[in-house]
Amino acid sequence: MVNLSLYTVRAVIVLDGEGNRLIAKYYTRGPGEQSYKTLKEQKKFESELFGKTKKTNSQVILYDGQTVVFTASSDVYIYLVGDPEENELLLLAALQGFYDAVCQLVKYDLSKRKVLDNLDMVVLALDETIDDGIILETDANVIASNVSKRGVDTIDVSLSNINEQTIIDAYKQAKERFNLALLR
Repeated sequence: MVNLSLYTVRAVIVLDGEGNRLIAKYYTRGPGEQSYKTLKEQKKFESELFGKTKKTNSQVILYDGQTVVFTASSDVYIYLVGDPEENELLLLAALQGFYDAVCQLVKYDLSKRKVLDNLDMVVLALDETIDDGIILETDANVIASNVSKRGVDTIDVSLSNINEQTIIDAYKQAKERFNLALLR
């Protein structure tokens, strides 16, 4: 009998064109459930995975006893790792939603430089898509919208605005915005 669970993703890995880690999140489901506990084991898994997938056209592979779905764009590789019996279509939907949302957020120029320059938005998009191994959202427009909304709450400090404000006024404005953010 298949054990049904919401925990579908074991890891999300974003590598550059040379197999170096840009982002990696490994999810645990309980004591003893994480496959790659140490950084050394994770790096080894990532380098072997990259070596296996860098020259293939497939989007789904079974590697190291796990289902892996991935996509590549210029010099960025994105992987979702799930259990061997996990539904590949569900993993692909989550991967495609995350990929499309990130593309929207970086103005459709997905490259290593853009990922590093917009790392905060990429990680927020990842968190909007997957939380603790549970797929929350697969619609790229919703993911990108949620990430963009979080950016609106930041304090607008332009040079012209600073020239018009005193330090005390700027402090009061920042304090008010902080208090509003806490109340939400």
